[in-house]
Amino acid sequence: MTIRRSRVARPVLTGTALLGAVAMVLSGCTSTPNDGSTPSTSGGTADAGDGTSYSTEEISDGRTTFVRVTNPGDGATLSYSPDSGIELLDVADGELTYAFKDLNGNGELDTWEDWRVPAAERAAALVPSLSTEQIAGLMLFSSGENSPIDGLSDNQRDYLTTSHLRNVQNAGNNDVTANVTWVNQMQAFVETLASEDTPYVPVNFASNPRSDATNQVAYSQAENVSQWPSSLGMAATFDPELVREFGEMSSQELRAIGITTLLGPQIDLASDPRWSRVYGTFGEDTDLVTDMTAAFVESYQDDPDSTGPDAGWGTGSVNAMIKHFPGDGAGESGRESHYQTGKYAVFPGDSFDQHLQPFLGSLDSAAIMTSYSITLDGDGQPMFSSERGTAYVKDIIDILREEHGYEGVLVTDWAITSGGSGDPDSPYGTAWGVDELTQGERHFEILKAGMDMFGGNTAVGPVMEAYDFWETAHEAGELDVDARTRFEESGARILTMVIRTGLYEDPFLDLESSKAVLGSPDKIEAAANAQADSVVMLKNTGDAVSCAAPVDYSDATVYIPRTFDAGMSTWFSPAVPTEGPVVDLELAEQYFGTVVTDEAELDAEGNVISYTAPDLSDVDLVLVGMHSPNNGIYHTAPGYDTEAGHYYPISLQYRPYTADGDNVRRVSISGDLLPDGTRENRSYFGQTSRISNEGDLDSFDRAVAAVEATGKDIPVIAVVKATNPFIPAEFESRADALLVGFGVSDQALLDVATGQHQPAGRLPMAFPIDMDAVEGSFEDTPMDVAAFVDSQGNTYDLGFGLSCSGEQLS
Repeated sequence: MTIRRSRVARPVLTGTALLGAVAMVLSGCTSTPNDGSTPSTSGGTADAGDGTSYSTEEISDGRTTFVRVTNPGDGATLSYSPDSGIELLDVADGELTYAFKDLNGNGELDTWEDWRVPAAERAAALVPSLSTEQIAGLMLFSSGENSPIDGLSDNQRDYLTTSHLRNVQNAGNNDVTANVTWVNQMQAFVETLASEDTPYVPVNFASNPRSDATNQVAYSQAENVSQWPSSLGMAATFDPELVREFGEMSSQELRAIGITTLLGPQIDLASDPRWSRVYGTFGEDTDLVTDMTAAFVESYQDDPDSTGPDAGWGTGSVNAMIKHFPGDGAGESGRESHYQTGKYAVFPGDSFDQHLQPFLGSLDSAAIMTSYSITLDGDGQPMFSSERGTAYVKDIIDILREEHGYEGVLVTDWAITSGGSGDPDSPYGTAWGVDELTQGERHFEILKAGMDMFGGNTAVGPVMEAYDFWETAHEAGELDVDARTRFEESGARILTMVIRTGLYEDPFLDLESSKAVLGSPDKIEAAANAQADSVVMLKNTGDAVSCAAPVDYSDATVYIPRTFDAGMSTWFSPAVPTEGPVVDLELAEQYFGTVVTDEAELDAEGNVISYTAPDLSDVDLVLVGMHSPNNGIYHTAPGYDTEAGHYYPISLQYRPYTADGDNVRRVSISGDLLPDGTRENRSYFGQTSRISNEGDLDSFDRAVAAVEATGKDIPVIAVVKATNPFIPAEFESRADALLVGFGVSDQALLDVATGQHQPAGRLPMAFPIDMDAVEGSFEDTPMDVAAFVDSQGNTYDLGFGLSCSGEQLS
């Protein structure tokens, strides 16, 4: 048989021109097309404009030049750097001549190079030729790279080369040009690292979700990813089909900036309303979370234009990595597992299976990320074989691997091999339960549990140590398979994930095409509608929100008060106070004729001492913007006073809450084993909450007082940007209307508040009656908190929301 190999220096013409100028015929090759087609023996890349062969063009993004190869018919699109040394192989299939990339330079079409072959088969064919160091590098997932605009850095070159790392977390912004040029530069670089002894592996870029509108003033903009409600906001629509539409559009945008794996969605069951990561979930209804997850995963991974051998997979697919298995929403007292103070998940309500259900409902997800947490029962005893974080516990991993046959990629959460006495050089880490183990030992234990990849690691050394530990244990008869076999097992899974998204064929991005995808008009419109549809109207008395028909406020005056948030220190920075209105004043000016706000009194350093409300005699409407009570984000260790060395309650109310009620635990379920053999007591009984934005309630009180001072009946609308449920009892009775948005822009809230868009959202979680009810609930059990009943007799339970007519939505 004959396969034609083409080396193209500047391929800007069709296959016909390539034939005459640079094609080279290679005879005697042993590879054959896997579908039984006949290889070309005529030397033919001849096209003559009839669409029977491939064409090529050269594309530049201003930093990197690459070759784009368009195959005839349903053939795969290819791309590669002209400086890489990659040559093309021509294979005749009936009347068509297809191009394939000769990625190892052997002049043959190997199984793993053949885009007509299913990804799992290609991966299985490739992995034996990878060195052990290469497979170890595939197991690594970099920590966040924050600055694509800087291009390929020396540090990145180093880990791509010395550690063979190929999975890179993009934690930068959405700038199209910066992302595209960085991605292309890195893909071109790794092509130069390939050789006969080091087979080519492209870069799999990953990202946390980046499409929600939290902290956005206006709707999406062109050349930025479209801004949708947060996951909790999506849940407020109770509409999996909306999630599907979001996934279809969002995945297009992520691919346009080079992202092929999403570190999400976060599908933890939000069974405790205090948890600082509730905003990233689909709420507390197990069935709703399961349905939303399935729609999300399917829409992200499905490529509607796929014609390849893997049904539904292609260059339009984004791998979904659902997290955090087996469910991380049950931290004791709502604490967060990023910190040792929240490393225990407790199940006093025996609701483990409910947390598990959303994961088992989407086992077609390409990857699953495990949780940090140590899982305890209601008596404080390990629910599984050891008191370690999830990725170290084979019994938990076996739920996926053995009980349910999951063959996707299992990834640890970031930095679980770092920190503790076994890693004295790293002050940060989440190696819960394996403090004394070395880095190499930790990697070994994770591999024994059945995991594949190490999140946030860029050094290959500890993985190679784990390889040696494995081989020693195998030779001693402690492990059934040898180290190389075990590494190839994970390597094949990871490569399958990479191959299915088309990265081996087409890793490069066309900058102009990418610009057209991000923030296209259809995406902006759909995202805007989704944001507004997710807003929940909880109260509307006296037609304060006149949403039956839009109201013309162009001659009206609105008062929007200012507020103050003291901020919370994080791992990375000290507390940063913020000051100003929660609802953007400039945007409000597009809705109202006049916008007034408070006057601030400042001290000598420019800090706000107090606010004074204006005279509201001529004001037509008061719009009070608020956030949920701020206990701090998950990087701030909410619930623990580091300086004082004691725990305190995470609260859902603005005013100080002292945990001295009958339902507060005097002795915690969880706690570390102390040197004297006793257990640490993590109870916060008698301690008081720490809320940084109590000023939000001050601003509401100030607004109400200012209205009362006029003697007029001026409507007061409270607009809450919520990340968690809150306790409305502190202010609801004094508000004429109450709107809640979960991860939406100011524009969406104003559209609903001014009647431009009718409210359609419903609560994805119950809002508690008080903190005593929260204390009396179980961390692991959803829908067990007594819900607030407002001054109109409405119960703010899961699924509650009002229409314009005041009827409860369903």
